Amino acid sequence: MKLLFILTYYRPHVSGLTIYVQRLAEALVGHGHRVTVLTSQYDKLLPSQETLNGVTLVRVPVSFWISKGVIMFSYPKVILPLLATHDLISIHLPNTPMEAMIVPFLTRYLIRRPITATFHCDVKLPDGLFNRFVNQAVFGSNLIAGLLVDRVIAYTEDYADHSRFLRLFRKKREIIPPPILVEAPEPASLSLFRLRQGPHGEPLIGFAARFAAEKGVEYMLHALSLILKEIPNVKVLFVGEHQNVIGEGRYRERLKPLLAKFRNHWTFLGVLNPKQMATFFSVCDVTVLPSINCTESFGLVQVESMLCGTPVVVTDLPGVRVPVQLTKMGRIVPICDVDGLATAVIEVIQHRKRYVRPRAEIEHYFSMEKTVRSYETLFENLVKLYGREQIT
Repeated sequence: MKLLFILTYYRPHVSGLTIYVQRLAEALVGHGHRVTVLTSQYDKLLPSQETLNGVTLVRVPVSFWISKGVIMFSYPKVILPLLATHDLISIHLPNTPMEAMIVPFLTRYLIRRPITATFHCDVKLPDGLFNRFVNQAVFGSNLIAGLLVDRVIAYTEDYADHSRFLRLFRKKREIIPPPILVEAPEPASLSLFRLRQGPHGEPLIGFAARFAAEKGVEYMLHALSLILKEIPNVKVLFVGEHQNVIGEGRYRERLKPLLAKFRNHWTFLGVLNPKQMATFFSVCDVTVLPSINCTESFGLVQVESMLCGTPVVVTDLPGVRVPVQLTKMGRIVPICDVDGLATAVIEVIQHRKRYVRPRAEIEHYFSMEKTVRSYETLFENLVKLYGREQIT
């Protein structure tokens, strides 16, 4: 099949959504399909077209920004020939109103191709009159997309049952667990990483995320002051984008005093490659996912941590709590609860063996191969339903 994936951001931008789509796209290429990704040229230094790990990328220049959203005036001209030369269109929501409304409309009524929407999370921008307008605009446009697409894909039943958007599309809903992929760490890298980050045997707390308000960074910083009373030499290792994160400049500035206070116990490691991530997860004593709202629908990193043998502490959010509920490999704590977060982290560090589960138990629930096969079967059935011969 020739598949066209459409989303606002793609690699090298790092987020759960971009990692999800990259893994899925590259795995489908590995199964013999031809995959194109249409996305924004959010950085002018990025090429307008390139091939990355077998996936063809087409980037549309950004005309201007509205918060984290982008407006691309040349989008209609670029997308029409792409829609006509692919067997199936896969959009990824939430998306900008232009992409969320125009793409499904053109696909359904003009090009007449099957189209699916993978829904990654509800949008919830910080309080403010303008942000409330943006929230409603995104919801409205995504609602139109949901009405026009053939299937709406969610990560878990738990999140789907609580999502403002997904609750409206029960008859179209498909539940497919997200693509989880963890590379095997090199043995020599484990001891070197541990020696570098915890030379005196310091317990290591892993935090893999963008430095963003919805990730609950401030709650982990406040919890750290309580954890240090019980475990004085503990360190937090923060992996992911933490400087110049789109839309998070003020948030980072507000937390500067806390970061300075804990500079001896909080280390930024930046963006790591897949092998480095496996090393990071394997060496940490516990990882945390203290997200605070519905913009977090699952948390791929927590399952990656489990597969590397490290238990997790996560907040009690729909979808996010599912991996711990299924595997018992960690603790679930109330949202925005500093005391609860600190207590759970201390408990897991001090009684770590109670929470560790064999890798096979985790893979029983979350398998990259199962996810790719589920997508592949869905796509093939929709192409057949439209009665189309696959484009060669």
